Amino acid sequence: MEQIRLGRTGLMVSRSGFGAIPIQRISFDEAKDLLRKAYDRGINFYDTARSYTDSEEKIGYALADVRDKIIIATKSGATDRKTLREHLETSLRNLNTDYIDIYQLHNPKQLPDPDDEEGLYAELLEIKAEGKVRFIGITNHRIDLAIEAVRSGLYDTMQFPLNSLSSERDLSIIDECLKHDVGLIAMKGMSGGLITNAQSTFAFLRQYPNVVPIWGIQHHWELEEFLQLEANPPALDEAMWEIIQKDREELAGSFCRGCGYCLPCPADIEIPMAARMAFLLKRAAYQQYLTDEWKEKMARIEKCILCGHCRSKCPYDLDTPALLKKMLDDYRQFYETHHA
Repeated sequence: MEQIRLGRTGLMVSRSGFGAIPIQRISFDEAKDLLRKAYDRGINFYDTARSYTDSEEKIGYALADVRDKIIIATKSGATDRKTLREHLETSLRNLNTDYIDIYQLHNPKQLPDPDDEEGLYAELLEIKAEGKVRFIGITNHRIDLAIEAVRSGLYDTMQFPLNSLSSERDLSIIDECLKHDVGLIAMKGMSGGLITNAQSTFAFLRQYPNVVPIWGIQHHWELEEFLQLEANPPALDEAMWEIIQKDREELAGSFCRGCGYCLPCPADIEIPMAARMAFLLKRAAYQQYLTDEWKEKMARIEKCILCGHCRSKCPYDLDTPALLKKMLDDYRQFYETHHA
């Protein structure tokens, strides 16, 4: 598989990376089979996070014996030195390693003060000096903060949502990273499942030589699809642009990207799915969402207590309660029309 340089880290990573959020949903042995197949077929870059339950452990379980041949990125959502250190030590144990290649701050609301000797960034520098971390990265969903981080010169990598639905403003992060030699890792390449044609978003991202997508992979057929796309990259031709334009028209306006930062919900609403339901019904096999189970899950929206948690946590500043109410109305109308 083709490899590219990840910015000033100098790390040579597979052009397609492995996003390890979905392996939380499969067993250790299933994850091992999947991760080993990815490794055997040339994927050497694996991205996870301390908050992804057992994802780190599964990577350690599957790939510890080839540790020196792979690049591991993980993340901490810590806001203080003590917690960051605790997260790091836990990640090292879980991953069965004594160093992390890229240690990323996980979607902070603001950048830590690099001049604070007792602050978060000072701890990042300390763990790097100890050899436990090779490079310092950051992830974000807010374009202004992402650009500020890139321009600061403090971070070796930036992880940001990029796909064929991205706005021109969001796409500006690509040139910023190129200008400052910051490695650019693209998350949400399938926009949380709203993009149903992998070829179109693959071809769209492929046009940028400094972008490394991390595809969220849970099934062997998903892995095989991306491996085939790597082997024979599709052209970003007129037909592909027609697919992309249709997606953009159907998903115009404010929509939930399914990032999950709104969770947990005190009313037990499955917000990342419920807030996209009208799109999922149109863009996927809708029958799976017309079950009694999903009818009950959508009905939980009526129990929303308007606590404001989801709205305050949304990196896209969505009015989540209002969006959920609209999705419930659309769902019920669709259910009445299509349920046998």
